Amino acid sequence: MLEVKANALEESFDAILHAERMTDLETRLDAMDAAMAAQALRSGRPPLDGAKGGEIDPARAAFTDRYLRRGVEAGVELKSFSGATGGAGGYAVPREIDQMIEVALKAISPIRAIANVVRTGTAGYRKLVTTGGVVSGWASETGARPETATPVFQEIAPPGGELYANPSATQAMLDDALFDVESWLAGEIAQEYARAEGAAFVKGDGTNKPRGFLTYNATDEADGMRAFGTLQYVASGQAGAFTAGNPQDRLIDLVQALKAPYRQGAAFVMNSATLARIRKFKTSDGAFLWQPSLAAGQPATLLGYPVVEAEDMPDIAADSLSIAFGNFQHGYVIAERNETSILRDPFTNKPFVQFYAVKRIGGAVTNSDAIKLMKFSAS
Repeated sequence: MLEVKANALEESFDAILHAERMTDLETRLDAMDAAMAAQALRSGRPPLDGAKGGEIDPARAAFTDRYLRRGVEAGVELKSFSGATGGAGGYAVPREIDQMIEVALKAISPIRAIANVVRTGTAGYRKLVTTGGVVSGWASETGARPETATPVFQEIAPPGGELYANPSATQAMLDDALFDVESWLAGEIAQEYARAEGAAFVKGDGTNKPRGFLTYNATDEADGMRAFGTLQYVASGQAGAFTAGNPQDRLIDLVQALKAPYRQGAAFVMNSATLARIRKFKTSDGAFLWQPSLAAGQPATLLGYPVVEAEDMPDIAADSLSIAFGNFQHGYVIAERNETSILRDPFTNKPFVQFYAVKRIGGAVTNSDAIKLMKFSAS
């Protein structure tokens, strides 16, 4: 019995010593974290290793400081590039960088700012749209309830492709502690993405890229008369120009061609050259139709609706579709994968380090009643 009690007492002493050692180790680690955060504050710039409020984010540190700067792969989460093979992989961009790219894309990609953006977890996206069918009816208290018509469904599968950017930097730039590699990388990718996707959303042919809304068939038939997926246009009254007398009347016809529910949230889309002509239009009492923005961040208005400048819209010419008016939240969908993947390549173009960024994006018209076009023709 005495021997048993002595063994238990020794075990309790060992447990106390172990707890003291672990507490001392945690205290030392906390002191190291605090020293690193204080050093970052004294340097006058955001820490690149992901330290926020004195805490170290291992994933962010692995991506920015180890992977982007030095190409060290340890601790970086591996993501598959291809849906068919898992051998070709990239690196998932941390949430902070992805958000920076998204904000920049919204600011400089005009169609993205007004369209319906859907984020998907897979490469494919499908949307069902009803195109007809009366699904209700009236009856008396005791009257018969005959069967109503069945809605007709159409499937929308936005075509898409992999949008990529491949900016490069020298290793000396990456080694410079004052160089903000995150901001530079996000800005370069956003600029290249915005130029490519802005053109695709307007006039993309749908082959390995989104299909632009101007590539759909257009007719002067009203809603309910056109084939599914066909847009309606309003003629300007003269080939390659507005009519000489009261050209603003055609703009009013374009607005009124859109159904009232879609006019809530609708906007004009045109390039700067077309807008330059319209800004000179005046009413009979000399007032300009175009009204400048009265607050920072708010778009200018035309006939009370916002004007979005998209330089990929065509200039005014014979039979051109140079002005669009519609509710793009209902009329156009952008489907994209959630994550941007980045592959660091220090070998292809030495002494430069290339960053191959890729993201899958698709786009298509979902509701042809929600977008109207102006065709510069006599009829």
